[in-house]
Amino acid sequence: MAVPLEESRALANEERDLEQIEIALLLEAVYRRYGFDFRNYAEASLKRRVWRRVHGENLRTVSGLTERLLHDPAVMERLLLDLSINVTAMFRDPEFYAALRELVVPQLRTYPFTRLWNAGCASGEETYSLAILLEEEGLYERTRIYATDINAAVLERARAGVFPLDRMKQYTHNYIRSGGTRAFSEYYVAGYDGARFRRSLLDNVVLSQHNLVQDSAFNEFNVIVCRNVMIYFDKALQDRVHRLFYESLPPFGVLALGQKESISFSPFADRYEELRPGTRIFRKIG
Repeated sequence: MAVPLEESRALANEERDLEQIEIALLLEAVYRRYGFDFRNYAEASLKRRVWRRVHGENLRTVSGLTERLLHDPAVMERLLLDLSINVTAMFRDPEFYAALRELVVPQLRTYPFTRLWNAGCASGEETYSLAILLEEEGLYERTRIYATDINAAVLERARAGVFPLDRMKQYTHNYIRSGGTRAFSEYYVAGYDGARFRRSLLDNVVLSQHNLVQDSAFNEFNVIVCRNVMIYFDKALQDRVHRLFYESLPPFGVLALGQKESISFSPFADRYEELRPGTRIFRKIG
């Protein structure tokens, strides 16, 4: 016998509500057991990543994942990798780096020393890109880059500085379009294990674990680069991070966001000016 339409809809709603409850309980368990707070991440992206780990552990339910990670920290490590935002590339969005060279570098030249925060640096491709740009502009020796991420495992990849060799063609293309002034191959040595980037590019880089959701400001920065991270946060969490960044910038400090991110609906929208429309590079004026 066919199930009546209304009954079918009610059943679907009940299953969806149960799923939301199970995910909420999972996130609460993660927070209480391990201290990582994902409770205000955007729901759709979070759900996809949680189910990816459920299937990766050969489980059938979210509650089963909750039970397993409470007793096995290795499962939590794998879930953290899934929940962390690790989509990155060297000189990703080359137009952004070209705009940094043109609009921000002249301002940095007026400072005796620059502190730059690369928040949500993932495995370091963006950090190395910033280091290369600053070196070519003659600013690296008087700059300290603080590269932070919630995930200790990806920070270890950044420290190693080895990236897949098959990506170098695309990275070279990005670099050229970004306004690079040298041969990109000068920055790495190709080997069997991948492209190993020059250790000197990390000489003025501090790689450290930092949780944008929970941790407070830890320094004052002339530039904050946090691109394609806040799109995964809900509005309340975005506002919290915007406050953190605002409090970490001095007057005329620069905030750089991803192409799909904005300060338009943040509590600090009227305290910044965009250096050029569409660049998502803002200067603090308030």
